Amino acid sequence: MLDQKPKRVPATRLRRVRNIQANPQVALVVDQYDEDWRRLWYLLLTGTAELLEAGDEQARAIGLLRQKYPQYRQMSIEAKDSPVIKITPTSVAAWGDWR
Repeated sequence: MLDQKPKRVPATRLRRVRNIQANPQVALVVDQYDEDWRRLWYLLLTGTAELLEAGDEQARAIGLLRQKYPQYRQMSIEAKDSPVIKITPTSVAAWGDWR
């Protein structure tokens, strides 16, 4: 989600947005660090990204974000200049006990 947090440029001019527009192939890493290395894990998701600027799917994503994060309830994040970044996975790699 490209929200209303302060930025130096409009959200639609952010590097991550321009990168998706130029090449929608993306990777997302989620990891957990712990001093006890037996608890380390990561997920690497690769896929195709797209910007959702309107429609039911964008509205559903915004609704879910607002349920989870109260600060989004006060933001006007439905605007075209606040698209949701959707990733459609093509592969997932995992290591450790991530569940």
